Amino acid sequence: MRGKSVRRLVDGLRRRPYLGRLSGLPALEGVLMKIATWNINSVRLRIDIVTRFLQEADPEVLCLQEIKCLEDNFPAKAFRDAGYDHIAVSGQAGYHGVAIVSKSPLKKIEKREFCNKGDSRHIAASLPGGVRIHNFYVPSGGDEPDPKSNEKFAHKLAFLDEMTTWFAELGPRSKAIVVGDLNVAPREHDVWSHKQLLKVVSHTPVEVEKLDQVVASHGFIDVARELVPEPEKLYTWWSYRAKDWRASNRGRRLDHIWVSPALKKAALAGGRNGFQIHDHARSWEKPSDHVPVTLKLAV
Repeated sequence: MRGKSVRRLVDGLRRRPYLGRLSGLPALEGVLMKIATWNINSVRLRIDIVTRFLQEADPEVLCLQEIKCLEDNFPAKAFRDAGYDHIAVSGQAGYHGVAIVSKSPLKKIEKREFCNKGDSRHIAASLPGGVRIHNFYVPSGGDEPDPKSNEKFAHKLAFLDEMTTWFAELGPRSKAIVVGDLNVAPREHDVWSHKQLLKVVSHTPVEVEKLDQVVASHGFIDVARELVPEPEKLYTWWSYRAKDWRASNRGRRLDHIWVSPALKKAALAGGRNGFQIHDHARSWEKPSDHVPVTLKLAV
């Protein structure tokens, strides 16, 4: 190889060391792959801030929820122009919908339907290094935390039960990542007021119990709380109702990144600095009420 070609190859391996393994070249140590998750609340409406985030944060993989469009209407060109040539979409007209965009190939794309609702709330793909990423948009559950009187809340609980059953089937060596808007803020310091939100959907004891069962089904590691223990507050969502979201700061941690035990070391390799909640994006023009969350993963 000529000098410029070698420099380009080495630079690529520094950013994406797993490419070395794929090509038979040695991977450089201490280099991490960044994955991101973001409930964008309409990808077409907010494509400008999505591409801004991609340019700023430069993740290798971005998982989106609530894209609110069908596959044919997904703004694929904007992502390809930004360097994300590999795209997997499970769309739905005007509602829900999830997508994965990546700089590296996505293999074994899977779209699973939950609760026989026909909703597009899950998509999975295999990444380089044998990692399987699952992108979820769990139902919000409506306003009343009573499954008998509120079908939406019953749907949410059933969805979490189905996740538990499914993930219990994973083998012990599975390199699985679960990301997305799981619509539950499980810990006391994942909400602005534990006492005031105990009867509010997203933080009720029954939802927390159901989410904990999903975690326990395969021994998943909640990366945020592994790296940033309580009592430090962590939020990823702030309501549109607040005129000044930062001043009121009534947030909830609804967006999650979990890893299977086989990936724990890889997920924690970047330390606390390897995990980031990009809360400044909540102040961008036409923001989502959620903000991006990123993790640097050593694969």
